[in-house]
Amino acid sequence: MLFDSTLRKELARGFGATLVVILTIVITMMLIRTLGQAAVGAVAPADVVLLMGYTALGHLPTMLALSLFIAIVVTMGRMYRDSEMAIWFSSGVGLVRFTSPVLRMSWPVLLVVAVLVLAVWPWANRSSAELRDRYEQRSDLSRVTPGVFQTSRDGSRVFFIDKASDEAMNARGVFVLSRTTDAESLTSARGGQLVSIGEDRFLVLDRGQRTQLDHKTGERTLASFQRYQILAEEHHVRRASVRSPKTMPTIDLIRDPSLRHQGELTWRLGQLFGAVNLTLLGVALAATNPRRATNWNLMFALMGFVVYYNLISLSQAWVSGGRLTFGAAMLFVHGGVLVLALGLVWWRDHGTAWRPWPAARAA
Repeated sequence: MLFDSTLRKELARGFGATLVVILTIVITMMLIRTLGQAAVGAVAPADVVLLMGYTALGHLPTMLALSLFIAIVVTMGRMYRDSEMAIWFSSGVGLVRFTSPVLRMSWPVLLVVAVLVLAVWPWANRSSAELRDRYEQRSDLSRVTPGVFQTSRDGSRVFFIDKASDEAMNARGVFVLSRTTDAESLTSARGGQLVSIGEDRFLVLDRGQRTQLDHKTGERTLASFQRYQILAEEHHVRRASVRSPKTMPTIDLIRDPSLRHQGELTWRLGQLFGAVNLTLLGVALAATNPRRATNWNLMFALMGFVVYYNLISLSQAWVSGGRLTFGAAMLFVHGGVLVLALGLVWWRDHGTAWRPWPAARAA
């Protein structure tokens, strides 16, 4: 039918354009934040692109739902302003009739959102956490990038390597500043090498000097050395015994219905149900008066989106804290929004406040 095909094509074009804009903005913000984390040593510089990809996959369901919601509101709002809706209403096509092509266009997007939330979201969080833990649990020296000052995990030492040799374990121009409550030492050497002795690993420095200041007595000592050995405190990567609910598969959350797991399940299902409710809510909030030059309905729609998704986050916190049960959270939040969306659609279809052109009634 011409009505269905025209509306679906216009919605698809609007959804694609909106998604490109939102993806560009969000990915740019993620890139800036990830580069900042790499600059302070929170993540490995080589893992920036990979970590940004995992983060983008985690936020993609929200971006898809927002893009679909904006596309529905903007497309149908334009039809109101251009009096196309008046023609359809006069032809006997009510607003309820618009929900069918909207849902037909939206179901592939909603299916992608379901797969991302239920399967890809925990995998992306788990992979991202493993990247961070692997980098965080490396030794202090192995985290040092040539030409960059690097602080140890506990903040007691600062490393600097002027240049790394072809071999990964060797370095030239090594600088080490160590601080404790009683003393402060500065060690510099022409070269350094990581050496494994038993289960421990040591940084062996060649041809350098060490200056130490005793804070209690104020005594300063200077010593030169041909070979000096420092414990590098290498830690092996260990998998956390207690996994975060964000990294657990959905089936595991269902099998172990603890409060924290129910809270995470509330958030995942809330993302899916929220995307479905937003498609119906967009049809109702798109109504506008063609005599008004401003597009206030889009602003109100975006405010509704923000409030709805904040309620999803609050419901997760309430379920995790035991203040609300899983079923009550799903019923009150998503069931309430569903009733509100259907009620608004019915009111727009049968009321006259927002539609001054009465639909033609079949004889």
